[in-house]
Amino acid sequence: MKPVAIFRHFPIEGPGYFATFLDNNHIPWQLIKLDAGEMLPDNVHQFSGLVLMGGPMSVNDNLPWIEPELNLIRQAITNDIPVLGHCLGGQLMSKALGGAISRIPVKEIGWGNVTVSNSCISREWFDDLSEFSSFHWHGEAFTLPDGATRILSSRYCENQAFAMGIHLGMQCHVEMTEKMVQTWCQVNASELTDWVGPSVQSAEEMSAHLAEKIATLNKIATRLYAKWIAGLR
Repeated sequence: MKPVAIFRHFPIEGPGYFATFLDNNHIPWQLIKLDAGEMLPDNVHQFSGLVLMGGPMSVNDNLPWIEPELNLIRQAITNDIPVLGHCLGGQLMSKALGGAISRIPVKEIGWGNVTVSNSCISREWFDDLSEFSSFHWHGEAFTLPDGATRILSSRYCENQAFAMGIHLGMQCHVEMTEKMVQTWCQVNASELTDWVGPSVQSAEEMSAHLAEKIATLNKIATRLYAKWIAGLR
């Protein structure tokens, strides 16, 4: 099988549990470190799938890699190569497909429940699961592109995930590990003090019972990722 391409946009926002999942399922993957100046591929045909990770930037920023990455996403979808987006990655998918990304009234940071939409497409990804606690760290959100179906929502963000055939775009972070949560809290400590309110947790709140929360989230991620890799060729 061709490798799965994983695009990293920021050093501390790597593939996390997704890489562990691929290794456990003997699926080759290649990490492309855009944050370190590595170049995007010219085309997607050397990969079995595209995976887009998060980052603190906006897809509306004038960054040199954004438009080429949007073009690769469009190319992959046109050629039925599965695309998977996490947070910024989900926003990139939405924009590539004609959606819009804008600021939301409050930032959503920390652990929070997401609700599974009541649709047959949602059931394809989540079976009988109706809600779960996911990790969040975002101040912008995407609209649903044409042809996409909303499958997750939260109190502070209506569009938490969309599915479009074999493609999945998420606003929330299901790829988290204990180390990632701890590192994000340390590196982004000032952001936690700048924003207060029920939609933003403290580092202490995010770290409480962390091992248990991550273990539960890994099970949810395994379900989603297993569905996604079924489309790899």
